[in-house]
Amino acid sequence: MANSDRTDASSTTLLGPEEPFEVHVSDAALELLQQKLGVTRLPDEIEEAGWDYGAPLADIRRLLARWKDGFDWRAAEAKINELPQFTRDIQVDGFGTLNIHYVHQRSTVQNAIPLLFLHGWPGHFLEVQKVLPLLTTASPDHPSFHVVAPSLPNFGFSEAATKPGFSAEQYAEVANRLMLSLGYSEYIVQGGDWGFRISRKLAHVYGHQSVKAWHTNFPNAPQPPSLLTHPRQFLAYLFTPYNDRDRAGLARTQRFMKKGRGYFSEQSTKPQTIGYSLADSPVGLLAWIYEKLVQWSDSYSWDDDEVLAWVSVYWFSRAGPAASVRIYYETVNASDYDRSLWSSIPCGLSYFPRELVAVPKTWARTLGNVVFESEHESGGHFAAHEKPHELAADVRAMFGKGGPAFGVVKGRVGYD
Repeated sequence: MANSDRTDASSTTLLGPEEPFEVHVSDAALELLQQKLGVTRLPDEIEEAGWDYGAPLADIRRLLARWKDGFDWRAAEAKINELPQFTRDIQVDGFGTLNIHYVHQRSTVQNAIPLLFLHGWPGHFLEVQKVLPLLTTASPDHPSFHVVAPSLPNFGFSEAATKPGFSAEQYAEVANRLMLSLGYSEYIVQGGDWGFRISRKLAHVYGHQSVKAWHTNFPNAPQPPSLLTHPRQFLAYLFTPYNDRDRAGLARTQRFMKKGRGYFSEQSTKPQTIGYSLADSPVGLLAWIYEKLVQWSDSYSWDDDEVLAWVSVYWFSRAGPAASVRIYYETVNASDYDRSLWSSIPCGLSYFPRELVAVPKTWARTLGNVVFESEHESGGHFAAHEKPHELAADVRAMFGKGGPAFGVVKGRVGYD
């Protein structure tokens, strides 16, 4: 059910003025990075280790050399600054005021649908970069969207929380107040990774008030439906045999839980300890993130400069790269972590086969009031970056004419 005590978010006392923003890393920060790269000490490696032991030494050595002597951060910075970026102070209950960075691209369509795009870890606001022009373009054939893509608190160029307990509830509160501050009293949400959990929280807390529907490319349902909690889905689960996709997805999920989840255990239990390495060693940060970029995507051809720009956003982030991993500790240890966050507002699911957790549809349908599903032949965890056209097409289909969530935002259908 919607939480009615959140309607105060539109009060001007909770919001600061919007300020235009451009990324500009100081020359001193660039010089310090070069100094650190120049004294890097790399580990040895087991013969023929491949990816079994983690990021291969040859890959990291190559990326280190490029970062030190070839990568042009100023060119990457100029590319980032082509995005319309802003900051605004948002007051968070119990945590004071945080200055939040966000991309805000309006469509030329007057009644475009407001869409909040939420990233996760090890992503950041640049995950929206490829999908942004696809969603905001005007066309008689599909709806258009006004897109808002914030740097979550603790990430990118947003300020970090300094008190413990900043979990999914607070991330959702910031996101909702940001959308209201932009004049979007009603909007839809799209998210993957932690953006999935925050989207679901937004639907649960603000559904039927400001949040009118949500879509995710990370349909993470860790277990099948039960008779007590989801009787209708339970019956469908009982009488729906697993197909080849289901069996392959469950096998992939089991492999990830066994072989790929060490980072989660560390970041959800002792984020400060790993934080020292992430904050002090650029190559340590590079290896920690590069492993996930490659292993979590579906044969995506990562260009070295693309990787280095991605990792550099973490290195030059406002609070430093260690702040971002605290989302694991705070959210996993929150009192509502294992609670159902079901909402009756429309929910859409996109299935990409190389997702970290790839469960049968009969499981995923327990996540909400699922009215839209789309299954893809390829793609992994970073759908907006790997498969922007496919993801945009799914969002358009869900909210376009004839779609199951057409017209959910009052007065905004996305067409001229």
